[in-house]
Amino acid sequence: MLGSTEIIVLVVVIGVLIFGAKKIPELAKTFGKAKGEFEKGKIEGDKELKDFKGKLDESPKDKEVKSD
Repeated sequence: MLGSTEIIVLVVVIGVLIFGAKKIPELAKTFGKAKGEFEKGKIEGDKELKDFKGKLDESPKDKEVKSD
């Protein structure tokens, strides 16, 4: 079984072979930006969900309708 260090080294070596050494910093920068956007979207989604749950708690409860 491979450990996390071996997997990271393997990914870097494969990346260098596929993309070339000059493309690795550009790919890392793009990955960092994508990760930042993902985190921003996650925070925004959590905030919207919290706001929605707050609105549900504030709305009046439906009254039971009694049937004859």
